[in-house]
Amino acid sequence: MPADALRHVAVVGASLAGTVLADALRRNGFDGRITLIGGEASPAYSRPALSKGVLTGKEQLDDILLHPLGSDVEQRLGTHVVSVDLDARRLVLDDGDEIAFDGLAITTGARARRLADLGAAEPGARETTFRDILDARRLSGELDRARRVVIVGAGILGMELASACVDRGAEVILIDQQPPLRAQLGEFLADLAVAAALERGVRFVQDASVRIRGRETPVVELGDGRRFEGDVVISAVGCLPNVEWLAGTHLDTAGGVRVDSRGRAGGNVVAAGDVAAYPSGSGHRRTPLWNSAMEQARTAAAALLRGDEAPPLIPPEYFWTEQFGLAIKACGTLPPAGQPIYLEGGPGASELLLQWRSGDVPTTAVAVNTRVPVKKLRALSRRA
Repeated sequence: MPADALRHVAVVGASLAGTVLADALRRNGFDGRITLIGGEASPAYSRPALSKGVLTGKEQLDDILLHPLGSDVEQRLGTHVVSVDLDARRLVLDDGDEIAFDGLAITTGARARRLADLGAAEPGARETTFRDILDARRLSGELDRARRVVIVGAGILGMELASACVDRGAEVILIDQQPPLRAQLGEFLADLAVAAALERGVRFVQDASVRIRGRETPVVELGDGRRFEGDVVISAVGCLPNVEWLAGTHLDTAGGVRVDSRGRAGGNVVAAGDVAAYPSGSGHRRTPLWNSAMEQARTAAAALLRGDEAPPLIPPEYFWTEQFGLAIKACGTLPPAGQPIYLEGGPGASELLLQWRSGDVPTTAVAVNTRVPVKKLRALSRRA
């Protein structure tokens, strides 16, 4: 559809990607109608702050709200889209309303994957997940009483949750089938984080088979027969894209909404954020990271208005995490292979500036507990 024929864009999903996309449409000069539809009743907020700040009590919802959109964007919060007819360009909402559109942006994000989804929990087992502000408030209340927390999944989220639980005074057991964080951060950085966690008393358990049982007191059973009882059992085993409402459309939603390098799913439809699967060197894949959601949203907004003239996505290659007293910020290829070069600090130091190279070519730069502008960190991760 020509951009001058685009008069009403419906943005389905009102978290970070949807909010940034709606704002980017305005910044790109779109003066038509924008309707932002979101399932949560709350305005958009910073999800990374849930595990880094809200769960530890350092921040409240008001502290993490995103900058509000202008009054020229109509918002329908606390509302779900149940189906869409792409040919008729019409959405059906859970309250029975229907909304016609010219352009559609899919930013419905993802939900926590449960062990029950994987057949690894008995019916009715008390399994806690962590994804939104309601989850953060619920878990925070449980931590007022919990003395032992068992977490299944020792990736980024699992480790951040473990850190917050330890800060709240709980004993934490982390279970995974792989060494913690190796797949995400590589051996060197993973070992730094694990060492910091061990110093705080976290216990790591590795086993390929896990099952949750228990309605009142949850128990994690391993394949070798070991059992770990917790006041709370949290599964941090990834997320699933929210694509069910797209059933019956021509869109390819296997593993997320498949889009091209500009975020286009076909015709007048774009997608961005945790629901979107962008092309990569290893096929289409989702990148459920904060910075990726922002860049994808800006890319998709431009593509909706300018088509092939819009620039393709340039992956941001920026990541950060805070856990066990470590603030890790990384630019470039992750996970980095091998050992780094120390640009600042040295073995055993608490403040580090690190660089990985392939031959003489920089590939990754990481700051640990060191204030470094992202622009400088990004420059250190690339060939000059």
